[in-house]
Amino acid sequence: MCKKCVMDTTDSQIKFDENGVCNHCRNAEALGKKIWFPNEVGSQKLNAILSEIKENGKNKKYDAIVGLSGGIDSSYIVYKAKEWGLRLLAVHVDGGWNTDISVNNVKTVCEYANVDLKIVTIDWEDMKKMQLAFLKAAVPNQDIPQDHAFFTVLYSYAVENDIKYVLNGSNWETESILPRSWGYNAMDGKHVSDIYKKNGDGIKTNFPIIDLYKVKIYYPYVKKMKIVKPLNLMPYNKEKAMKELIDNTEWRYYGGKHYESVWTKFLQAYYLPTKFNIDKRRAHLSSLIVSNQITREEALAELEKPLYDPNEIEKEKEIIADKLEISIDEFNQLLSIRIGKHSDYYCTGDSLLYKMLFKINKAIK
Repeated sequence: MCKKCVMDTTDSQIKFDENGVCNHCRNAEALGKKIWFPNEVGSQKLNAILSEIKENGKNKKYDAIVGLSGGIDSSYIVYKAKEWGLRLLAVHVDGGWNTDISVNNVKTVCEYANVDLKIVTIDWEDMKKMQLAFLKAAVPNQDIPQDHAFFTVLYSYAVENDIKYVLNGSNWETESILPRSWGYNAMDGKHVSDIYKKNGDGIKTNFPIIDLYKVKIYYPYVKKMKIVKPLNLMPYNKEKAMKELIDNTEWRYYGGKHYESVWTKFLQAYYLPTKFNIDKRRAHLSSLIVSNQITREEALAELEKPLYDPNEIEKEKEIIADKLEISIDEFNQLLSIRIGKHSDYYCTGDSLLYKMLFKINKAIK
């Protein structure tokens, strides 16, 4: 285990220096110097981008768009939009796994900030088929169907409504560490399609699919779409943000990072730890250590807590199996399938063309 954070060799690609500090800590700190400005510099940058957004939004219905899950980060963006004076369109994509708390959070922050809300429901038959295909593939990132649908819908609504700026709650302080070996890019539509082709029922679906080239080339360079991450330009403490939301709106906490989704909670608390020996709390807590929001000792104490209650997880299995319209025995069989790898399927990120375009894009930035 790293001497500074709590990442360990459950990440097969981790590397330690002579002082026992891992590459994740070093990379996170280097990235932070480039994108994280919780100071007057950040305030100036934020004010400049807000002015730019408002100027571009003149004579339009909306200044910017935001994907709203009901989690802390995206909810806080909508909450702050009132203070920033932005006319936002919030898009919430219901992939079928919403908790009651997340639905309440989405509505209450939009009401507080007087933000227009568009709720898009993915056809459950399509989502169910894709979810089952991923389970049969037995790959680590079972959240790809949800995430892919969310962002595909969000970006399409941005284009349809002539909105250039997409606000994103992603931030360095709480998300600077996440090993590549634990998953794969959720926006690779060819990867999604290949998994469904090889593990689905063979029936064509209307599941929203987007090409990775469209995300990386068409939207930013043709449509001039800009992804803005305001939380990197201000002091952002997760606990303080949550308290603000709770004190000033009817927002409620759901118990863990991304636990606003029934499926994501099951994935992180049970599927990944039991099948792949991946405890994503290590990455989440390590990010907070690097940003000085918690100590390493506090993180280690948190890791001592059990990920799930055995009795509760059995009930959740039954709920999920029922939702997927399979028996609990069938669900357990899917969970016990040999471990799969994302590299077993088409990965756009491995193609020579994509690697070349990625280098060009990085050079331009």
